Amino acid sequence: MIATLPLTRRFRWTYAAYVLVFFVYLAAPLLVVGVFAFNDSRFPALPWQGFTLDWFIANTPERTGLIHDRGIIRSVGVSALVAGCVTFLAVTLATLNAFLFERCQFPGKNLLFILMLLPLVIPGVILGISILIFASRIANYFDFNHDILLDMLRPGLLLVVLGQFAFLSTIATLVISARLRTFDVQLEEAARNLGASPLTAVLTVTLPFLAPAMIGAGLICFLMSFENFNTTLMLVGSDATLTITLFSRLREGATPVLNAVSLLLMLGSMLLALLAVRVQKRA
Repeated sequence: MIATLPLTRRFRWTYAAYVLVFFVYLAAPLLVVGVFAFNDSRFPALPWQGFTLDWFIANTPERTGLIHDRGIIRSVGVSALVAGCVTFLAVTLATLNAFLFERCQFPGKNLLFILMLLPLVIPGVILGISILIFASRIANYFDFNHDILLDMLRPGLLLVVLGQFAFLSTIATLVISARLRTFDVQLEEAARNLGASPLTAVLTVTLPFLAPAMIGAGLICFLMSFENFNTTLMLVGSDATLTITLFSRLREGATPVLNAVSLLLMLGSMLLALLAVRVQKRA
């Protein structure tokens, strides 16, 4: 909608109603999940049986709350470990990529940039399957021909990290590159004129300028890694992440504990998103 065009009152009301319906459509399922996390019933469905916190804190033979569910707590730790590793690797490579694409000129630069963007357009399931097949063939070759066991290339946390890193590093690169593009190179030149080496100038001048973008990219990577399902499903081993654990539990039947986990995930995602926006605004 173009604000400068004259609009009738009917159009404004219609547009406002459309926006309201759109956001209700998006928020209604999330609100339902959050509400039924407090329903005093063994099944997350109507009728409403009363308010309870049992699905968060209970520890009885009849009910086991979220904080006492060892399987879910363990999967949260696995997801946090994977997300931390992916975030560190993605932000590190993205920072190097940003300098490569913004500061350097070389043959095939545009082609390399397009290849970097490919993981974003490839479906997560296809990406996971491709990495799994590639890693399995390498492991099978060394196993059958040289009697060398490369268990690290079998389904497990390493492949999960590599699979998520493949597309999250691209997202982080785009975020950090956009920030580096606005940097005044003369600030680095001034630091070098004052006696700083090229590396010292980058570390003391450029990286502090990039810090907000690096933090924002890191928060995005952590959040997307923690909640990733499609790619992780193809690569996970015995150590399941939180999303895989929730999927396995849901196949056995929905329970209010899953609603409680979903509610905490929504709140955590909201806080990280708000933090990322605030960091970007301070930049």
